[in-house]
Amino acid sequence: MTASDMGENPSNASGKHRWRSLLFVPAHLPKFVDKAHTRGADALVLDLEDAVPWVSKAEARSSLAGSITRLRQQGASVLVRVNNGLRALSADLDAAIVDGVEAVVLPKVESAEWIVAIAEEMLMLEQERGLPPGEIRLVVQIETPTALPRLHAIASAHSRLVAMALGPEDFSASVGGQPMPDLLLAPNLAVLFAARAGGLLPLGFIGSIGEFADLPRFRDTARQARELGFAGAFAIHPAQVAILNEEFAPPAHELEWARRVVAAEEAARSEQLGAFTVDGKMVDRPVILRARALLSFDP
Repeated sequence: MTASDMGENPSNASGKHRWRSLLFVPAHLPKFVDKAHTRGADALVLDLEDAVPWVSKAEARSSLAGSITRLRQQGASVLVRVNNGLRALSADLDAAIVDGVEAVVLPKVESAEWIVAIAEEMLMLEQERGLPPGEIRLVVQIETPTALPRLHAIASAHSRLVAMALGPEDFSASVGGQPMPDLLLAPNLAVLFAARAGGLLPLGFIGSIGEFADLPRFRDTARQARELGFAGAFAIHPAQVAILNEEFAPPAHELEWARRVVAAEEAARSEQLGAFTVDGKMVDRPVILRARALLSFDP
């Protein structure tokens, strides 16, 4: 496999994407699909995988194009999660590679080669349908320990890649454990580091995605994730969406600090200073970069 086959993953691959919340929506249930755009999520993930029983998957695929069109008309950002098995995956891609889809969410990824094979199949479908080549991106889910030693190769596998996440429930089951913070911290951090190194959005938090009854606890979990460096997360219930949107956006006091840092940097540059102080603390290049990253959220 050549470097051109693998694709260069540019450091700004995630540039135009800022997904604080990505809400899974069962693709076979119109009562959920039709209301999905009212939930406030940055992206809606029409799910063909875990949320859809096997007997309903054909129905979900057949209704997918219409659902995508309706949601796009409502201004929603639409992604589609596909299945992992070859036969189901082929049918899913045939249904999902249509105008209006922003990205495909690929579950249970274990190798860079698998991503390249999927990307090539997507390209053929785009060409057949007159869609811009490479415009539909890929979000990968890491859900087995097999993938952990290969994360950096996975994160740089192809230019379609835009985000990476750990699937906490599937990962925990694959190692025979429960989706508890003690188990999920290390693999989540590994995904975070690989995603950042590859220029991808790191998605996730340290806990179970299924725990939405205790919303104050969920808020603490989301806040911790942002402090660790995650950019957003998947949600399975609408109640999680507003919390993710709030907690993955920097609070007002951090934005004010960032403005002070940038203003002080401009003054220091005129004095040819490489380091300076703000609020009694030393500021140098890494701190400046963090301040500028925070201000990218500033409306």
